[in-house]
Order: sequence, then C-alpha cells, then structure tokens
Amino acid sequence: MKRVVLSPNPYRDRGFRILRAAYALLCQSGVESVCALPFESEQPPELPQELPFAALEQALPQAEALICFGGDGTILHCAREATRCHVPILGINVGNVGFMAELESGELELIARLATDDYQLETRMMLDVTVRRAGRSIFHDLALNDAVVTKGAVARVIALSVSCDGVEMSSLPGDGVIVSTPTGSTAYSMSAGGPIVEPTAQNLLVTPICAHTLAARSFVLSSERNVVVQVGPIGKKSAYLSADGGRAFRLNAYDQVCICRAEEQTRLIRLKDVNFYRVLNHKFMNRQAIR
Repeated sequence: MKRVVLSPNPYRDRGFRILRAAYALLCQSGVESVCALPFESEQPPELPQELPFAALEQALPQAEALICFGGDGTILHCAREATRCHVPILGINVGNVGFMAELESGELELIARLATDDYQLETRMMLDVTVRRAGRSIFHDLALNDAVVTKGAVARVIALSVSCDGVEMSSLPGDGVIVSTPTGSTAYSMSAGGPIVEPTAQNLLVTPICAHTLAARSFVLSSERNVVVQVGPIGKKSAYLSADGGRAFRLNAYDQVCICRAEEQTRLIRLKDVNFYRVLNHKFMNRQAIR
C-alpha cells in the first residue's frame, strides 16, 4: 500500500494529536498520506499547517485506503464515498464505543503494517434506500448501518405498513421502524429491542420502535428480500427517513420507502484476529464502566 487518506473527526481528535502521530508513522513506513476532514462544519477547525489537506471526494479516488479517526459515526459518514470509490476503511476509535473500528488510539503503531500489505479485508453489506412518491423516485441513498422511518418530535404515533416482497408483514402504529444490516444490529436496532447478528452475515433486520401493539416483533430476513415501509395517513403529524443517522428526509402520507441489499459493499481493513463476541463484551463493559 503506497497512498492512504487520513480522515480525523476534529471534535474527537482534539488538536489532531492522533492524526499527527499516524501521519508520522506512515511517513516512516514509506506510505504517502493526505488528510481530509470527514464532513464540513459551519466553523471549520484550525488545520495543522505542516500536514497536507484536501477535500475527501478529491483525495479518495487516488487512495488505496481510508483511515478514519473518530467513532462509528465518522466511519458511517465516510462509508458511502469510500465504497463508491472502492476504497477500504480502517477505523481507529477515538469515540466512546466504536464497534466498527479496528484499533483503539493506543494501538496506533499497527498501522505500519499497511506498508507491507499485512492485513485482511472484511466485507459488510449495505442497504439501498429509495423513496417513491406517487410511483416516482424522489430520494436515494446508501446505508451501512440502517434506514429509520420515524415520527417527528410531537408525541403522537404514526401508522406504518411493512411489506416483504409485496406481502404485508406487519402493521405498526408507533414511533417508527428500523431496517438495518447486521453491522447496524448493535446500533439503534439493538436499543429498540432488535437481535444482535454477526456483522458479516447477510440479512435484513426489521425492528419496530415503541410499537403501540401487543404483536410487534423484530424480523430477521434474507438479504434477497425487498422491504417496503409505507407511511399511512398522517394528517398534521410528520414522518421522516434517515439513512445512517444522516440528515432527515421528510415523508408525506403514502410515501413508500423501498429498502434492499445494495450492490455495493463496504470493505473494512482488519489488522487483528479478534472474535466479534469478545469485542461485543469488551465494548459494553467499557461503556457501563464509563457510566
């Protein structure tokens, strides 16, 4: 590996301390690096003058890897663009949990192995998310974690109908519904009572959010299925779609949110051989200790 992009979350890596250390390690290993912020902000941080910075969308097409410094949100934010450019991602956790991150900030020296291609790639399925209104496509996005259809801030339920391959699966009055990948099973879906699924599995998970019914259940579907979440009559209420926690897209009554497995796959760089369940226990024990 000869060229990588380093993408630090400036709100996590304060003063770009970890970024500077990673850049120095890669330079010593003979790997060319360029830095790029994962997102734009209204008040851009002061960037280190000694490091080369570029726009993420400009730097990625020439890169062999993207290294993200932050939490899972940073990785999710970068995943769409990196996947479209066929660039694998290495996550370094500077957040609280970091399920998708391969390394903690104290394990930074391991990135030197990128120079000799001493790593493995792990693929994760993504979701293809489309909103159809009156038979016309009006919104499209990719998601690595989940697509969430939810109500607005007002404490009123919304009526949603969930179908699988054209057959109604469930009618869900409540706060909303989460359709997630196995990667997203440890995120919002788990908090709503959904199952934990090994992240390399190929499944769609459908989990209701605070459903106002005794019959609400989570569903684990084949990745070959096509899920449609249809918004019922909402009157003066509101409904929104968010993919991977991104900007909410406002839905109208009878809009259809069509979700299926995407052709694209996110590739994560693995430098360690660690069992998923060991990681799961470690992350949650650490989080409980923080609280």
